[in-house]
Amino acid sequence: MEPQLSHTVTDGVATVLIDHPAKRNAMTADMWHQVPPLFAALGADPAVRAVVLTGAGDTFCAGADISTLRESPGTAQDLAVRAEEALAAFPKPTLAAVRGYCVGGGAQLAGACDLRFADEGASFGVTPAKLGIVYPASSTRRLVSLVGPATAKYLLFSGELIGAERALRTGLVDEVLPSGGLDKRVAEFTRILVSRSLLTQAAAKEFAAGRTDRDAYWTEQARGSGDTAEGVAAFLERRQPRFTY
Repeated sequence: MEPQLSHTVTDGVATVLIDHPAKRNAMTADMWHQVPPLFAALGADPAVRAVVLTGAGDTFCAGADISTLRESPGTAQDLAVRAEEALAAFPKPTLAAVRGYCVGGGAQLAGACDLRFADEGASFGVTPAKLGIVYPASSTRRLVSLVGPATAKYLLFSGELIGAERALRTGLVDEVLPSGGLDKRVAEFTRILVSRSLLTQAAAKEFAAGRTDRDAYWTEQARGSGDTAEGVAAFLERRQPRFTY
């Protein structure tokens, strides 16, 4: 089977699978190219309210396919940044479900997700120093925003891998699950996500990313959607809300 990104949609959740098991799900140029249009399509699909990004088998993603770096390292890095930015700009909640290696380009993709849940055996690394590559400025800033400057420097300067528990302590991941428990927890949590107001989630994503010019827009969206009135009514009536946004 050719390396690819595949996806399924079930009960409002799109699961995007990084599928290149012969090379620990390393991203080829074609796979990087697939990310922006795929997430644009999922973002426009009203049936999709959240996305889970994960890897085939027992590895999330071991980075970029090194053969692509040999051919044109600058082009390969540009493709990775475009994919990362497309994922970060996705207007709905995203969650990386990580098992095994999450390294290099894999860490870029996971870092661009809103949340990261990891199996206790997962390993994380940001490895450009092993290859003499200057890590992109935007990716560096995103890493610093997650883990702070000290841990970002540790990861970038050394290229060393860290385990899931240390990743949790530093803020690189949000939850660590015991072996065999990741899929169940991700399924539980995404059910919670799709039951909540997408209006709230979409606005929160923009505000958390630093947008300061959309307050009036989101106030108007809230007023027109009726979600606030529905949420309050559902709370008072002790039922699940039926949000329309």
